[in-house]
Amino acid sequence: MASMAREFLAQPSVASTLERITASATELVEGCDAAGILVLHGSSVETLAPTEQLVIDSDALQEHLREGPCFDAAHNAEGGRVFRIRDLSGEEPRWPAYAPRARRLGVGSMMGFLLFTEDEDLGALNLYSRAPGAFTEVSELAGWLLASHAAVAFSSARTHAQLERAVATRHVIGEAMGILMGGHHLTEDEAFDVLRRFSQENNIKLRDVARRVCEQGGL
Repeated sequence: MASMAREFLAQPSVASTLERITASATELVEGCDAAGILVLHGSSVETLAPTEQLVIDSDALQEHLREGPCFDAAHNAEGGRVFRIRDLSGEEPRWPAYAPRARRLGVGSMMGFLLFTEDEDLGALNLYSRAPGAFTEVSELAGWLLASHAAVAFSSARTHAQLERAVATRHVIGEAMGILMGGHHLTEDEAFDVLRRFSQENNIKLRDVARRVCEQGGL
């Protein structure tokens, strides 16, 4: 687990971090045949780093039906952070529409772990087995440890990516201001005000306005 945590944090991007997390789930959690991260953006579902098509199909099914265990885990910010379904081969009254269709996809048992909640976005790490009863208490503990490390690594990777975007945006705005200052004999404050007003009046993000100036030499 310590080696895995270091490996997560050493990944060069958010996408590669997530791919390593889901791959680790299939390697380290007994009974796990497939894994993925389901993210809810308001009411829409996004599947990240799926190890198999099964994960994508299950997430799409839950989005279509608006029910299912992964959907519940991601929505359940105030309640339990873990779910485990021992056997999907029988009746499942909590998800009467999802369960029989999941069986047809080849899902025998499932586990899920809430990773993060942020504004309207929620995310859960979901593990699948084709066999009923595949996940034990030991599997759940291993999955929970994996998810705990994954949540930290995911947060760190996203923060790093946000900082990189902020630095890049700051650089392009500074370059655009320099072009306006040189071409129109403006002060630094005046150049920034030109960018800001154009952004507001045309409902274009400031970084996109700056990029236009850099590419076209002006507005």
